[in-house]
Amino acid sequence: MLHALHFKGGVYIFPLPYGKGTVPLSFSGTRPPDMVTYRAELHPDPKLCIRQALDKPIGTPRLNRLARGRRNAVILISDISRLCPSYLFLDELLTQLHEAGVADEHIRIVVALGLHRKQTEDELKQLVGEPVYRRVRVVNHSALSEDCVLLGTTSMGTPVEINRIVAEAELRIATGNIEPHALVGISGGVKALVPGTASHRCIEHNHALSQKFTAQPGQPDNPIHRDLEEALRFAPIDFLFNVIVDHQRHLIDAVAGDVVKAHRLGAAKAANAFVVPVDRQYDVTVVSPGGYPKDSQLYQTVKSLKNASAITKNGGDILLVAQCQEMFGNGIFQFWIETIQDRSLMVAKLKEQFVLGAHKVLHVDEVLQKHRVHMYSDLPEPIVRLLGFQPVADLQAAYDTLTADSSKSIAVMPFGALTFPQTNRGLT
Repeated sequence: MLHALHFKGGVYIFPLPYGKGTVPLSFSGTRPPDMVTYRAELHPDPKLCIRQALDKPIGTPRLNRLARGRRNAVILISDISRLCPSYLFLDELLTQLHEAGVADEHIRIVVALGLHRKQTEDELKQLVGEPVYRRVRVVNHSALSEDCVLLGTTSMGTPVEINRIVAEAELRIATGNIEPHALVGISGGVKALVPGTASHRCIEHNHALSQKFTAQPGQPDNPIHRDLEEALRFAPIDFLFNVIVDHQRHLIDAVAGDVVKAHRLGAAKAANAFVVPVDRQYDVTVVSPGGYPKDSQLYQTVKSLKNASAITKNGGDILLVAQCQEMFGNGIFQFWIETIQDRSLMVAKLKEQFVLGAHKVLHVDEVLQKHRVHMYSDLPEPIVRLLGFQPVADLQAAYDTLTADSSKSIAVMPFGALTFPQTNRGLT
């Protein structure tokens, strides 16, 4: 997974992921930092991996049998902020639907945005691939209540309000990639449906459960994830196809079949790859989300910051390296940071009433209560300061200053969005 280290002039040069490129970071060969990263073995034949999963689905018939007699179908796919390479497997799904008698004109591909931003036409083409885009209608999800249908309410009170196209389809196929998720434990599976194609109020109610319950990254057995799966009673997913990929979208594994049974198998494989045991904490942690798309906006970047916090000593420093060319990535998050004068007031308001989008302030505050954050990015300096971070103009100079004391322990997390440290909570 690591980029190659280059030794030059007595120092190692490490190309740290940044946007669609890298930025160099040098460190002494006599005092190298610990590299904390996920571990995974890539599948040698991605096409074979996809076919094997589809040929032997878990808990359901093959898709070409399951789809027989259905007049139409909808396929849910991930948006551009996710690593899922939908363009690799959509043609296989369409082939099986055709074998069952479902024609292109009766298939819709819905980008399961949740409350993420809409995709441009070029991005839609990029997501599905030009050939599929020319054949099948691809649409962005809308989280407006008028574009959704209320189907029921979960036992925890979440209104299951689903995109009308999805709710009215005779066959629902969910796709996505599986990786640990701080809020619900694990991505993939039912998340394509909720929050992917749910209304704003549905998503907000489920996410608000995070103020009462916590999830362990890599594990789906928690109240917040169970609330998502309860939505399946009202809008069943007929077939699941999920992948596990590295930070460059290379296939590690794939699962298909029942939305819960297949997902559980994939979740175990993803946890094995991305949940990383770490037996110490560090004075200084350098973290990159892993480049584009994980560092394209603050909304996503905060996840990597939390992962870095887990291995950083109380009172320690985090050097965050994230391009954030899309700025905040969420208008509500931006509005709170830019207009509410005091972070403690923001936190108090959010604890009184959960606000989706603004809830990222809680994550930022949780880190800043324990660590100093220094940020190297494309963000304007005032924005970095409003977040409570120290802006960094020269990455190497900042690193050298933070690590000048030879007694300090140092870690580098080059793929922070996919590296979920599992630490001894007693460490300080």
